[in-house]
Amino acid sequence: MTWQVGAFGLLAIALATGFAWYERARPDARIVALVGTLAAFAALGRIAFAAVPNVKPTTDIVLVSGYALGAGPGFAVGAIAGLTSNFFFGQGPWTPWQMAAWGATGLIGAGLARLMAVRSGNPPPPLGRWPLAIICCAVGFGFTAMQDVGDWVTYSDHSAGALGLYVGQGLGFDAIHAAGCLAFALAFGPALTRSIQRFARRIQVTWASPGGAVVPVLLIAMAAVGVRAPAARAASVAPANPRSAAAAYLLGAENADGGFGSAPGQPSNQLYAGWAALGLASAGYDLNRVARGTGLMAYVAAGAGTTDPGSLERTILVVRAAGRSARGFAGHDLVAELDHDVRRDGSVADQVNWTAFAVLALRSTGAPPGARTLRWLLAQPDADGGFGFAGAGSSSDVDDTGAVLEALAGDRAAGRVISRAVAYLRRQQDRDGGFPSQSGMGSNAQSTAWAIQGLDAVGVSPAGFHRDGAVSPVAYLDALTATNGAVRYASGLTQSPVWVTGEALMAMEGKPLPLAAPAPMSPVAASTSSMASSTTTASAASAPSSHRSRASRSAHVRDRTRTARRPASNTGSVSAHPPSLREFAAAVGWVTAVVLAPIGLG
Repeated sequence: MTWQVGAFGLLAIALATGFAWYERARPDARIVALVGTLAAFAALGRIAFAAVPNVKPTTDIVLVSGYALGAGPGFAVGAIAGLTSNFFFGQGPWTPWQMAAWGATGLIGAGLARLMAVRSGNPPPPLGRWPLAIICCAVGFGFTAMQDVGDWVTYSDHSAGALGLYVGQGLGFDAIHAAGCLAFALAFGPALTRSIQRFARRIQVTWASPGGAVVPVLLIAMAAVGVRAPAARAASVAPANPRSAAAAYLLGAENADGGFGSAPGQPSNQLYAGWAALGLASAGYDLNRVARGTGLMAYVAAGAGTTDPGSLERTILVVRAAGRSARGFAGHDLVAELDHDVRRDGSVADQVNWTAFAVLALRSTGAPPGARTLRWLLAQPDADGGFGFAGAGSSSDVDDTGAVLEALAGDRAAGRVISRAVAYLRRQQDRDGGFPSQSGMGSNAQSTAWAIQGLDAVGVSPAGFHRDGAVSPVAYLDALTATNGAVRYASGLTQSPVWVTGEALMAMEGKPLPLAAPAPMSPVAASTSSMASSTTTASAASAPSSHRSRASRSAHVRDRTRTARRPASNTGSVSAHPPSLREFAAAVGWVTAVVLAPIGLG
């Protein structure tokens, strides 16, 4: 066996093992989307500086990806970046060496994060600008040194003298690459780290601007994440009645077209309108009377023709919360359309969240969910008792576990599964009273809301959850409510406040999905609600007559439609490039899709 064959065999085994490890972890679909985007970003960063020999930001991007996302994603970003960028520079025997070296760079980033987590707690904090730059410089030098070794293996007689010659001749180029890594890390390293960690903390990709223009916000905005503070600090600025204030905030955020954006004044979107509607319905408002402009339900009707199961399920829940028929809404039989999405095994696209929401949507119409669907859900818990997005064997999270509890509420065969899921939630509660999406990611309002609703649905009082003497989850949400009624995503962090407030309000009101249509308002309350659509102050003063005490609220179930959080394709960004880059981008997309195709996403 020659040196070349032996080396390439070892590289092939290493790369195959890395991708198999990543695939076996069954990463969340949104993590897969981010890995593909970061790999393309790293590859394009290499191409953008092609005119400057050895000065590339790719090593920095890969190392930061591993630090923020973990070993598997970090390895995948590096290896895919090495492969795809060479569709521009040219493939050759150097490609496996570059894939392996950049894959190892992602692993180094993950190892660094583990060390920082031991010292400073999980999740690890972003490194300081200079420490990160120095580490990137050292790793960048190591990357190019590995390429020198690769050239020695591929092209020399493999003597010690030849090795010294190859490494010695490459030192100048290695130093240039290391200096470039230092400069790039100083320029954007900490901001990129915070941005990717923000994604991991939220478990959602923020790909679309409020108006729907697809933009990878985390790569462009590089917005810094606010420092977490104890819930007690936020409580000092919470309004006296957080529930009424949250409802008033939502009413005041309605746009002239009847819909809602991610924040007041932002363009309307069916996702935000749907969750705002469910939040208002939980507070007892008649959605048919939320009528700025053409009205909320007219806006919802305009988007009723979607073929996306998640959006369809959310629409059914809104329609039923408004007291309307889902069998004939805006010219659509929404129930029949949803039934069409249910597979023979009872699942919807083999995904836990869509299947749980299908149960909730069908239950809201009075149609009992199919026995196969419930059996499929009962077979999906992980070993820890929780549920994950991709089903059994994936990583459990609080959001999906809460949604499944809502879906399984009332199922006599689900007793043991429900008990284990409740125990999983109890273990996940943070010491500030809230819940993270996954362990170690820090509490947030939306995950806490889904945990509360799941517990309410199965008759377990969230008020009894006080880990190590912490406040209850409901008190945690109250503490996140700002003086204007908006519920913060986390302490010190406000994002998509309409979405967050709508989901949090259902939990604060103690009403899991599906929501029943509210009783008709009294003339005075209805008039107040109508005025509140245009005046936030007026809406804060009103309280619908159908408001009920927490103890008497429905114990039905709810779901979280993650569909709009998935990445959309950036259809307008490539055409502005010269033909060579357009062809390259197509190749990057094709290769990334092929490499990531084995991932078990349902």
